[in-house]
Amino acid sequence: MSNEPITLTAGDAEATVLPGNGGRIGGLRVGGTELLRQGERYGCFPMVPWCGRIRDGRFSDGAVVHQMPLNSPPHAIHGTARDAAWRTARATADEAVLTYDLTDPWPYTGRVTQVIALAEDALTLTMSVETYESSFPAQIGWHPWFNRILDGTGVEIAFDPSWQEERGDDHLPTGNRVAPKPGPWDDCFGMPDGVDVTLTWPGRLELKVTSPEQWVVVYDEQEAAVCVEPQTGPPNGLNTLPRLVTPLEPLEATATWAWRRL
Repeated sequence: MSNEPITLTAGDAEATVLPGNGGRIGGLRVGGTELLRQGERYGCFPMVPWCGRIRDGRFSDGAVVHQMPLNSPPHAIHGTARDAAWRTARATADEAVLTYDLTDPWPYTGRVTQVIALAEDALTLTMSVETYESSFPAQIGWHPWFNRILDGTGVEIAFDPSWQEERGDDHLPTGNRVAPKPGPWDDCFGMPDGVDVTLTWPGRLELKVTSPEQWVVVYDEQEAAVCVEPQTGPPNGLNTLPRLVTPLEPLEATATWAWRRL
């Protein structure tokens, strides 16, 4: 199948999926109100095969050091798949399945599969990375840009993390865990019982971002949007907390956005 845009519908919810633009969700409208920041770099993009920044763009796999392009100098950021065209494996009225085959500059072969499923009151995202050749470290995450203001109402962010990853001057975790600090944030938090973050536009909408994963980056330093990013490990995690993709065991993750009108 092609990589033409896909429109999913369920009740009064409508999502636009853009396989040709990084496998991202270009828009999510509930009752005609757009929840995601618009623009070719925004919406919600998959972060794979890594999330956030890799220090100096370098990661080790055993004795071998790999260099990724420095697309956020001096670091490499957010993986390679968001810059690529994905293929549509199948699409129905309310679900799209996309695939992306890992390739240069990523040094390993593997396939990423992303399932985007829309219901009347929720969007569920599922992603897996599998390989039939050599094992490699990887991460999975999602980077949504939720509009800060809906119908004139500003968003409130509520969550109760167990810790915050101390952030160094280079924007990367130092390895120290500290008590959560007030925002604004461009920070990674630990939620050992699973990611659970509530966005509320008072009088308009409540949206909960949940995931069985234990890491979330919250970014709210921009005026236009706030980002709540569930992921399988912290920034620079290919070096500090690698998750292995093996021929016997893919890396899998899921996240759900559930909303209700207020």
